Amino acid sequence: MIRLFGGAARRVRNDVSDERGRWQGFGGAVSWPFGGRMTKAGKRVTTETAMEVSAVWDCVRKTAEVISTLPLTQYQKSNDGSRDVIEDDVSDLLTVSPNREQTAQEFWESMVAHMVLRGNGCSERGIIGKRTVSLIPLPNAVPFKKNGVLQYEFFDRGKRQILPAEKVFHLRGFGVGDGIGLSAIRYGANSIGGALAADETSSRVFSNAMMLAGVLRSDQTLNSDQRGQLSTMLETFVGSEKAGKTLVLESGLKFEQVQMNPEDAQLLETRRFQVEDVCRWFGVPPIVIGHAADGQTMWGSGVEQIMLSWLTLGINPLLKKIEARILKDMQPPQHRRKRYFEFNREAMLQMDSKAKGTFLGVMANTATMTANERRAKLNLPRHADPNADELLAQGAMVLLPSLGKEENT
Repeated sequence: MIRLFGGAARRVRNDVSDERGRWQGFGGAVSWPFGGRMTKAGKRVTTETAMEVSAVWDCVRKTAEVISTLPLTQYQKSNDGSRDVIEDDVSDLLTVSPNREQTAQEFWESMVAHMVLRGNGCSERGIIGKRTVSLIPLPNAVPFKKNGVLQYEFFDRGKRQILPAEKVFHLRGFGVGDGIGLSAIRYGANSIGGALAADETSSRVFSNAMMLAGVLRSDQTLNSDQRGQLSTMLETFVGSEKAGKTLVLESGLKFEQVQMNPEDAQLLETRRFQVEDVCRWFGVPPIVIGHAADGQTMWGSGVEQIMLSWLTLGINPLLKKIEARILKDMQPPQHRRKRYFEFNREAMLQMDSKAKGTFLGVMANTATMTANERRAKLNLPRHADPNADELLAQGAMVLLPSLGKEENT
């Protein structure tokens, strides 16, 4: 039991293996069984067991941490097409302190992690009048529809509770248009179960000092008591911490040892495939979680392009979903045409000093950024010179008919 918050708003998270509720599938509502789902690999997959797979952990962690650390700002559109930064109660709630316990970064990290892993990130809205004054994550909430109406089931102090949609801030993952996100660990259970089985197999091999069960040969026939005594004796030699001990055999017993090489013991090919398979379910390139394909390095221009592809195809769609959900659920109706929240995507695109210098130079020469705007990109203070807010342009280019002619002064 993990107590998330104190006071009246406190939620008690039940063990994840006790997840219950309805999950919407492509064929309609299907039941997510108690204790998760048994897979073809013989391993039961729940939220907790899925996170025991390092590839799952890092895919979820990287995605959640990247999004939660991006600056989130509220803007208001002006009639001339420009925009101004707006700071109000909604901005403070989403960017400073969403609840009594969490910072904004911790809140978004939690919400995005559940959105990516379970398909749904839910928070209870604390409402005073018409204002939302707090957002409290509900990690065990399960959305479902009853008579076409979306509701949320969760457990508070061991009691089943139901919340209506207007009291929940709900981030949906990938879905099929029914208002409920699809769970990556449910649909990817067989892939994750295979990774769990491969990890367990390799761990058991290493616990036996990378030895397969050997073969004992004897010209004599042992009775059941003798076999029991022999098995008990052999237990004292099993385990990696007992490697190197000398086994004394009697009565003509001969031990034939079978040794596996390290590559076989680690099941490298199987585990490599499982990492890449898990990454597909979460839309994260393997290189992002430190897994390089054969012949690929962890550095270079190719890796940079992979990272840009991930930010474009993986992170940006999630950002757009969050921004749209904030606009729909958190902005008062009278402000929706003018005000909106936006993540600063440029914070993801950090360049080396040479590339950044070239970029800022082009922005200056093409009259795209003022000196103070370029200084802001470098986290430098504004320059006091009034000309620092003026746009510059190259003056060497002239009209073709003017070549060779002196300007009359």
